[in-house]
Amino acid sequence: MKPVKHISSTQNSEIRELITIKEKKKGRSSSGLFVLEGIREFTIAREAGYDFEKFFFCPDIISEDIVTKCTAFFPDVPLISVSKSVYERIAYRGKTEGWIALGHAKEHTLTGLPPLSSHPLILVVESPEKPGNVGALLRTADAAQLSAVLIADPISDLYNPNTVRSSIGCLFSVPVATATSAEIIAFLKDRNIAIYAATLQDADNYVEQDYTLPTAIVVGAESSGLTQVWRDEANGKIKIPMAGKIDSMNVSVSAAILIFEARRQRKFR
Repeated sequence: MKPVKHISSTQNSEIRELITIKEKKKGRSSSGLFVLEGIREFTIAREAGYDFEKFFFCPDIISEDIVTKCTAFFPDVPLISVSKSVYERIAYRGKTEGWIALGHAKEHTLTGLPPLSSHPLILVVESPEKPGNVGALLRTADAAQLSAVLIADPISDLYNPNTVRSSIGCLFSVPVATATSAEIIAFLKDRNIAIYAATLQDADNYVEQDYTLPTAIVVGAESSGLTQVWRDEANGKIKIPMAGKIDSMNVSVSAAILIFEARRQRKFR
């Protein structure tokens, strides 16, 4: 393991910078950096081609062998050891991992998406309210091997620590882009991708639709649902029948039901 410096105070300038990036959207946008915690997430990000600014580890928690393996791919990235008290301040998950990286955020544009297949299956999420739900949706997208996840009119940034943590690395493995609703609708229509809007208004049972052709399934915020623009532009409006007293579920649960029905129809090809 290459030489490191040690930090034992939370008032250290590098630690204060890291905390600002973790806790403040402005800190992430101005620096272009984000905080990544955990070996599994780090490995997925590394395999996805992410670059890193600094590495932090707590020798009281993580072994030297693991640190050596992590840094072998990035010999020029500064490696900093921190005390347990400092690590507990900068870590999102407390003292469970012992490894934190400052990564360089990527641009997530529609033009930056990889080429789509001839029969893409895409999830569109309009203005998701909770970063944790975005992470959960990305995990579903990874499990279903979706062509892409498109975030329309996002409220929070993709590198919010709640999104990074709850995605368990799927933020890095799933093709994802953010844009306005108008831009995403144009993107889909230009490629003849059918839009199925999940809504309660004038909607059909979701199992009655055909998702074997190029398809985008669109879900909205839990509190307000999809805006009128998506309902107007949809090729079909779909709903999940519910037998209880409520008429909605968590958006990540609803999206998973719809996505895996589409995958079932495609025989998981």
